[in-house]
Amino acid sequence: MAYYDIFNGDADGICALHQLRLAEPREATLVTGVKRDIRLLEQVAQVRGAELTVLDISLDSNRTALLQLLDSCRVFYVDHHYAGDPPLSPNLIAHLDPSPEICTSLIVDGLLGGRFRGWAVAAAFGDNLHDSARKAAVALDVSEAQVGELRELGELMNYNGYGHKVADLHLPPQALYAAVQPYADPLVFCAESRIPALLRQGFADDLRLAREVKPLREKAHGRIFAFPAEKWASRVAGVFSNERAREKPDMAHALLVDNGDATFMVSVRAPLARRFGADSLCRAFSTGGGRTAAGGINALPAGQVEDFFQKFFEVFSP
Repeated sequence: MAYYDIFNGDADGICALHQLRLAEPREATLVTGVKRDIRLLEQVAQVRGAELTVLDISLDSNRTALLQLLDSCRVFYVDHHYAGDPPLSPNLIAHLDPSPEICTSLIVDGLLGGRFRGWAVAAAFGDNLHDSARKAAVALDVSEAQVGELRELGELMNYNGYGHKVADLHLPPQALYAAVQPYADPLVFCAESRIPALLRQGFADDLRLAREVKPLREKAHGRIFAFPAEKWASRVAGVFSNERAREKPDMAHALLVDNGDATFMVSVRAPLARRFGADSLCRAFSTGGGRTAAGGINALPAGQVEDFFQKFFEVFSP
């Protein structure tokens, strides 16, 4: 039987797959992409008679391809994004939890009984779930400084997933996954691999440029920022959005990055104090989706920007 591992190219997707393959090693065809490339099942929709593991991409966004695959394939699906009603099929095993304090790697961690929890902790930090990450880290015999290393690793891996295309990234997601594969302990990876230093430098350069940007719109309950059509802008979008959200936890945040084609890539963060509304806001636009705490729109037409601004401040109005 042919095997496929299909995963989001961010920290959560990579760490979720890494945990599973540490527990159950097997050769598989890898299918991934930049963080916003979530309709990955379309790339394998014609596959027949295979076993697919699908991680950290919205079931609802992949529903059409999934239904086609379930005719002849077995699918193991783990995710924390909005899913809608999952298909009823004996070929589907799904572990779906859209709770705002959970990520895919933490779901996998629960399925594995915490066997490789360090990677789940790193992923949770990468998804800006700091409270969840710290709670999970309590069971690890690590110092506060080592928790800080896991946080940085998760944030760097997540940063690497952002870009319009794989060529914009410092490392293709497949390469980053291959780099972590030999390491059951993420702290050993941090100590031995050159990759964290590579990502750390790129992260610092990009974030320096991002921090110079002032809010485009601001009200008491929300801030909206805008970035130009530059590679650094798309790479640092997620980290910048998470940083601004932590800076003002009672405020919602949105970031528009110019795609260079009269559309904008949008990142939305619900207030950390009230992690709801991001997914419903983004799904109101044709290329939008996400989870309750954080969502995005891949290509918001310029003509809909003012409509988005209005809906943003309405959705997150106290």
